[in-house]
Amino acid sequence: MIANVLVGLVALIHLYIVYLEMVLWDTPRGHKAFKVTPEFASASKVLAANQGLYNGFLAAGLIWGLYLGAAGFQIKVFFLLCVAIAGLYGAATVGRKILYIQTVPAAVALVAVWLGA
Repeated sequence: MIANVLVGLVALIHLYIVYLEMVLWDTPRGHKAFKVTPEFASASKVLAANQGLYNGFLAAGLIWGLYLGAAGFQIKVFFLLCVAIAGLYGAATVGRKILYIQTVPAAVALVAVWLGA
C-alpha cells in the first residue's frame, strides 16, 4: 500500500513537470520554476515541450504499473529506475535541485516497491 502511494506520488510529480514544461514554460511561473529568462524560454519552448512529453511517458508508465497491481511490479521497477537515472543525469548536468525533486522520491518508492511495503 505504501509503495503504491509513493509510486503514485512520483507519477504526480511527473505530471506536474509535464504541465510546467508543456504549458507553463513560456510564462512567469515557468520562468521561475526553471530559472530561465523570458527570452530563453521563448526560444526553447519547443524543446521544453518535447522534454515534457518524455516526462509524460514516465508518468504513464508508473500509472500503468499501478493499474496492473501486483502484476505491475516489474513495470513499476523499470519506470522508477528510469526516473531515478534521469534525475541523476539532470542533477549532474542542470542542477542539484533535480536530485531532490526527481531522484530521491523515485529511489524511496523503488525501495518500497522492492520491500513490498
